[in-house]
Amino acid sequence: MAEDLPYRSLRSLADGLADGSLTALALAEAILARTAALEPRLGAFISWDGDDLLRGAEESDRRRRSGQARSRWDGIPIGIKDLISVHGQPLTNGSRMLGSYVSPYDATVISRLRAAGFLPWGRLNLDEFAMGSSTEYSAFHCTANPWDLSRVPGGSSGGAAAAVAAGLAPGALGTDTGGSIRQPAALCGITGLKPTYGRVSRYGVTAFASSLDQVGPLARSVDDVAILCATIAGSDGHDATSARLAVPDLLAEAQNFRSWTIGIPPEFFGEGLQPDVERAVRAAAAFFEREGCAIRSISLPHAPLGTAVYFLTATAEAFSNLARFDGIRYGHRSRGAEDAVDIYGRSRAEGFGDEVKRRLILGAFVLSSGFQDAYYVRAQRVRTLIRRDYEKALAQVDFILTPTAATTAFPIGARNMDPLAMYLSDAYTVSTNLAGLPAISVPCGLDGQGLPIGLQLIGRPYGEGDLLAAANFFQKAHGFHLLRPGAVEEGAAEEGSS
Repeated sequence: MAEDLPYRSLRSLADGLADGSLTALALAEAILARTAALEPRLGAFISWDGDDLLRGAEESDRRRRSGQARSRWDGIPIGIKDLISVHGQPLTNGSRMLGSYVSPYDATVISRLRAAGFLPWGRLNLDEFAMGSSTEYSAFHCTANPWDLSRVPGGSSGGAAAAVAAGLAPGALGTDTGGSIRQPAALCGITGLKPTYGRVSRYGVTAFASSLDQVGPLARSVDDVAILCATIAGSDGHDATSARLAVPDLLAEAQNFRSWTIGIPPEFFGEGLQPDVERAVRAAAAFFEREGCAIRSISLPHAPLGTAVYFLTATAEAFSNLARFDGIRYGHRSRGAEDAVDIYGRSRAEGFGDEVKRRLILGAFVLSSGFQDAYYVRAQRVRTLIRRDYEKALAQVDFILTPTAATTAFPIGARNMDPLAMYLSDAYTVSTNLAGLPAISVPCGLDGQGLPIGLQLIGRPYGEGDLLAAANFFQKAHGFHLLRPGAVEEGAAEEGSS
């Protein structure tokens, strides 16, 4: 059935395209129809260009008919978070500062998707400039969680996670600065991978915190995440931080189960962890143990300091990166300003939202004379200690198992008036960005209210293959990724009957 097409795996869609039982145009039309029906209630997109998607699908079908398909994935749409440049499409970053900006070029990850025949699809909602954990800080609208439309989808890649969970895209690209792929993946019941820092090029991706940002895939299954990661990964001459390493066959590596040694840090199972989440994550650990894996207690003593170190680091880097949005070069320019200084002040005051302003002010403070040593430099020293904790732990175990988030999806508006509570939403994910490590979130159950719970696996640098294999083994044994969100399915049924 057409309405089921976006829920099919990338391999299933590719098989249908290859044997002629499916066309790229039919797939695009099904996605557009579902998006038109559900998007008004979901808000996963900032914008989408249906004509562009249909043109791309028709071109893909022509290539396939002439035997010139770019790969077996040719013709499959992939949603794109709206801070990744797509030539000729808006690049708002969820901000009024760039509300009318159109990207003049493709990011490297988009060029690589196109080279494989994937079709970049839509501009997915996000917290402004990726600063947030709920997608409530978008300048345009809040995205709802497909499992319960009164709750957040997580952030900042909340639009990407919601679109995949709701069947509006078979997969999506997001970015992860402190958990912004993994946390929304957990809250929306899908799979999300943050690759090792440097595995994927950041060229053409708006910088928030340059030493932390990483592009990664979101999809329903581990196999699909492996396919997308292998497609976009690799060295890039445009990005000096991209690693000059060959990209392995991640889909093949995702099938290789072995008896791993798995570390569990008690620091991730303390106060504030929702009981349902702890039970589900410990049940996942018990499953691995039953299957022959060794479970070992490890210590990450500096991990509880991760949130503080993250916000000192990220805000300082954001202060530098966002200085370019000044009302002069590009972006919003205030009308009626009297001089250049007035243009700077008014344009930034009008163009940036409250959360961005809050973080820029903090970044300016921690870098200011007299405070830089006390805050920023000290944070970098603790960051080194966090990285060393992980190095020591991962010398003893193959990977580390933790919850992805302390709670399941919280109600829209519940944390807006308490920035500290919002910042703590990423407490279990930020330390891996500080250490530059790969990590994946997979669904591992539902809480008492029927909301998804995420399991996080953290690996060694460039050890995505082991993470994918372990996550895949767990996923195929349980099938939580096959569950569909009830709230959005009820909406689809209502649309169909009207």
